[in-house]
Amino acid sequence: MRLTSFTDYTLRSLIYLGMNRDRLATIQDIADLHKISKNHLTKVIHQLGASGLVETVRGRNGGLRLACEPEQINIGAVIRRTEPDFFIAECFDQSSHDCIFTGACSLQHKLGEAMNAFLAVLDGVTLADVLPRPRSRMGQALQEQPVTLHGLLARVAGGD
Repeated sequence: MRLTSFTDYTLRSLIYLGMNRDRLATIQDIADLHKISKNHLTKVIHQLGASGLVETVRGRNGGLRLACEPEQINIGAVIRRTEPDFFIAECFDQSSHDCIFTGACSLQHKLGEAMNAFLAVLDGVTLADVLPRPRSRMGQALQEQPVTLHGLLARVAGGD
């Protein structure tokens, strides 16, 4: 399974804002750190604002900040909001699939169980759980290097 870059950028933005609670951040700050498109990130931040997770402050000294505490931001819910679908195989899309095994194959059921297990794990994770500890080696490294979705998921799975 692969999550979209939109979800990846959403999680990176939330982590960045969670790590920088003491100040307003800008879209440019996040884009520069992760070397991602400011235009694409603007769409991400707009959706985060519309969902109530990020507050935007307008004006010359404006910027972004989390609209709630990191403990209140559920990673599973964020992923559900940002992913367009969870069709991990053609047979999940009931409107357009041509698999001749539909109805006779149990793979769809097993993949569905796996997807539900994946989301169940992330439903038990908040933004606070994945924020790096500031004085840890990982926290220091993340101040210098971009956070990747792969790294985030590995940390969740490994409990680090």
